[in-house]
Amino acid sequence: MAVKSEGEKYKCNICGNEVVVTKVGGGALVCCGKNMNLIEG
Repeated sequence: MAVKSEGEKYKCNICGNEVVVTKVGGGALVCCGKNMNLIEG
């Protein structure tokens, strides 16, 4: 899933890492070889 805005929160369903977007640069967030899932926006 492509990052769209600051403040979005993503989680890796494999290891549990969570990321909060502070600057949008385009592209998708990847962890453990899989796209991370948006959990709040």
